[in-house]
Amino acid sequence: MDESILLNEKLYETDLSLMGLFIEADIVVKIVMLGLMVASIISWAIIIEKLVVIKTVNRNAIKFYRDFWSSNINDIDATYRNPRNNPMAKIFNAGIKEWNTTFKINKNMSIEGVKGRIEKTMNVQMNIELDKLEKKLLFLASVGSTAPFIGLFGTVYGIMNSFSAIAASKSTNLTVVAPGIAEALFATAIGLFAAIPAVMFYNKISSDISRVTSNLENFSDEFINYFSRQIDAQMVEGDMEDQFDENDNNF
Repeated sequence: MDESILLNEKLYETDLSLMGLFIEADIVVKIVMLGLMVASIISWAIIIEKLVVIKTVNRNAIKFYRDFWSSNINDIDATYRNPRNNPMAKIFNAGIKEWNTTFKINKNMSIEGVKGRIEKTMNVQMNIELDKLEKKLLFLASVGSTAPFIGLFGTVYGIMNSFSAIAASKSTNLTVVAPGIAEALFATAIGLFAAIPAVMFYNKISSDISRVTSNLENFSDEFINYFSRQIDAQMVEGDMEDQFDENDNNF
């Protein structure tokens, strides 16, 4: 039987299901497809993890914020000594620790000096917590920006092979052309399947983290104001005690 006829029959019998297209694809196209599938799976794992973590962080932040304004500061310090998925509580712990190691040890330090140290410590802790939330987001951004082009590379390579096969078969019949083109376009489809969710959820998660950042910054400012009031109160109390001591000496 003529070789071209055998090739035509082979192409005609090609399985056009998704699995069939993958199996019949060239080895290079298969590698591209597998890489994109792995990237998609990892992306979804990161997406689910970040959505769960951010939801937990927001829930814990609401509870902590209510407790902060309704409870004694020492009780809060004892309750939230080792918090998990609670950046606001960790910022609070950092501020309390700095308060205990500066003003209470050296009461002669200026108010601005104490406030500056506490604010700097809390900002460092906030940056640490935000870095944890933003971890792995770069992978989503990379998948969203590169996956379509990687899929397109697989498509171009597959179409080149398809044209070579068409030339060898010396036929432009649709049953000859369609399977090879379908195999090639499947790579682009997988690339888009990986990229679209990555881009969408990258934007959503980035927006959620921005709101978390805003809440942490607001709490940090409120906590600094709280420390300022405490320092002012202790300064006034100290001045009153000095006045009482002077009056006692006069008597």
